[in-house]
Amino acid sequence: MFTQAMIAFDYAEPADLLILQLKQRGQYARAGLLARLLAESIRHQGGLPADTRLVPVPASTASLARRGFNPANEIARALGRELGLPVARGLLTRTREAPAQHSLGRQARSRNAQALFRTTGAIDGWHLAVVDDVMTTGATLDAVSRALLGAGAASVTALAVARTPFPAWHAVE
Repeated sequence: MFTQAMIAFDYAEPADLLILQLKQRGQYARAGLLARLLAESIRHQGGLPADTRLVPVPASTASLARRGFNPANEIARALGRELGLPVARGLLTRTREAPAQHSLGRQARSRNAQALFRTTGAIDGWHLAVVDDVMTTGATLDAVSRALLGAGAASVTALAVARTPFPAWHAVE
C-alpha cells in the first residue's frame, strides 16, 4: 500500500552485521551509520518531499523488553538529523502483541501484520516515510502504510535499511 520503497542494501553478509550489532548488541552508534547509508540511498533515488515526517515502526513489547530500545526508532532519529526531517515518534502504536515476523513464512507474515497498527493523532494530508531496519516480505510496512493512509496521510513511503533477498524469505505454505 506504500507508494514507494527505498532501501540502502540487501540484508546479506557483510552489511547485515551492522544491523545485528545494533539490534543484538545495542551498539547505538550503528544507528547513525545505518541512517547515513539509508539517507544516501534516499538522495540517490530522488529524495523525499520537504514536508515529510519520519515514522518509526513501533517495536513489540517483547522486543522492547528484550533489547531495551526500538532499533527503528534509533535509525529514524539519526535519519531525521541526516535529512533535516522531523520524526513523529508515538504517532503509531500496536493494537496487539503478535508473533515475531522473522519466525513466519510469507502468507503468515501478511496475516500476522493485518490491523496490527493504529495512529494516535491527526495526520490529514501529511507526507510520511515509515522507517524500519529490515524489510523481508513488506508485510509490516504494508500494514503500517494502510493504517496511516486510512487515517488520512497523503502519501506513505517505506524506508528500510536493508531488504532480505527473495530466496531467503520465500516459503511454501
